[in-house]
Amino acid sequence: MSVEKEDSTGQHSTGGDDTGKAETSKLRMENLTKQFGRIVAVEDVSLDIHSSEVFALVGDNGAGKSTLMNMLSGVHEPSKGQIYKDGKPVNFSNPSEARDNDIETVYQDLALMDDLDIATNIFMGQFPRTGFGPLQLIDWDETYERAEQIMMERLGRDLDIKTEVEFLSGGQRQLVAIGRSLAFDPDVIILDEPTSALSVDATRLVQDTIDTLADQGITIVIVSHNIESVLKHADRIGVLFRGSLVDIKQPEETDLEELNELMTTGTLSSGRLDD
Repeated sequence: MSVEKEDSTGQHSTGGDDTGKAETSKLRMENLTKQFGRIVAVEDVSLDIHSSEVFALVGDNGAGKSTLMNMLSGVHEPSKGQIYKDGKPVNFSNPSEARDNDIETVYQDLALMDDLDIATNIFMGQFPRTGFGPLQLIDWDETYERAEQIMMERLGRDLDIKTEVEFLSGGQRQLVAIGRSLAFDPDVIILDEPTSALSVDATRLVQDTIDTLADQGITIVIVSHNIESVLKHADRIGVLFRGSLVDIKQPEETDLEELNELMTTGTLSSGRLDD
């Protein structure tokens, strides 16, 4: 189920589009559906996500958030429907193909190596190299230089890049995982529960970093249970219920109670999805 509402011209568009940012479509989903056997995990989702926007997907467990995220990141192929990137149809059969289209995903488990330092974690598997042919070696000077640039210039954080990850706070670990995604120079980053189990200070650190990346022109898609956080930092919030997109809200036009009602029932007590 996709959500539409009529504008003053009589045309229909996906709800809650007035973000105050340029509304150039960066990611578009048309009738996206995913089935696993007889189970329909995501059903007929149509959605535009704008360039430089922070868009949050919320919903209870089993609502379809992870499945939708996995279709955008190339883990699952849609059963039907189409994804568009910058207005062009794209098809991902694996995460590498999503990466080739400048889409990076930071999963909740972060997949960091605790006994290695920040710089090594950022460039693991993609180290800058020097030399030719089979004699190429890791260029450690460039590795540390580029890692420091990512932390300072892109993330705005003064962390010692030679610090082993095991000594970092939860928020700092999240920054390292985001920094690893930036090494591929994406224009879309999908964040899976980026503030889950973090302290108040660590949550604020991650939220500020998300705002910084959006200001740099990166489109951010947040998959989250933290409704209070997305109300403060998202430009728009899409609510999933039993695999369907039941509403899209701007933070200023909704509240915690209303979003919780949409997440748990798929509708509002008034029987209307939009005022």
